[in-house]
Amino acid sequence: MRVRRSLYLYRRLFGQQLKAILEYQADFLILLVAAALQQVLGFVFLRVVYGRIPDINGWGFWEIAFIYAMIFFTEGVGSLFFEGTWRIGRLVNMGELDRYLLRPVSPVLQIFTTGIGMNGLGNILLGLFIMIQSLVRAGVEWTPGKVAAGILLILSAVVIRVSINLAANCSGFWIKNAGNSFPLLIHNLSDFAKYPLTIFAPGLKVLISVFIPFAFVSFFPASYLFDKGGWKWIAFAAPAVAIYCAAVAYGVLRIGLKKYESVGN
Repeated sequence: MRVRRSLYLYRRLFGQQLKAILEYQADFLILLVAAALQQVLGFVFLRVVYGRIPDINGWGFWEIAFIYAMIFFTEGVGSLFFEGTWRIGRLVNMGELDRYLLRPVSPVLQIFTTGIGMNGLGNILLGLFIMIQSLVRAGVEWTPGKVAAGILLILSAVVIRVSINLAANCSGFWIKNAGNSFPLLIHNLSDFAKYPLTIFAPGLKVLISVFIPFAFVSFFPASYLFDKGGWKWIAFAAPAVAIYCAAVAYGVLRIGLKKYESVGN
């Protein structure tokens, strides 16, 4: 019953934000096209590189294209449906979090629906297109089990990505200035996860697979789907990593909310 109510409230809050954005249709279209163009340029860059280098550590063009697309797909889902995580610093600095805490609704739910990043729709659509093209052109051998595992890995990747965003932006409870760049720093680490983990130094491998597990968003799911040796079995830890990341993010948010003292006006 509680889950059903939360989903209902999320749909209503999200719908109100969407109505407000669609009042400015030109802005909506510009954001959508800009996001798509950005990802297209990145895809073109990969194509140019692979025009001269046939593979990188045994990874072909379409296999790396899938890794690349997973990063942008999950980023798109986070922007479109959970953009509010990027508004936490503003909510804290402006004291707007006060009214969220007074309402009989979960603060997490309200934070998630504080805003909508319409650029995320472009990321989702283009990311899905590249993912499908990659899976078709790379000749993946599908079985019912592999289809189910692939869906589970993609869902886990989304949870991990959103959880990392939430935890990073909770730094706003401690770093109370408009120039808090910590969330952006964490976000930019995802750039390393656009390429095979095998090309990086050991320290960086540990960073993006253990401490800030972006590798479970892209590299490990791709390793499983494309049958890349010993790496593919690590992908089955993704659901547990997703649960862990969500629990940590929620725990950090709870600690931050207890520390929150409003702005005094």
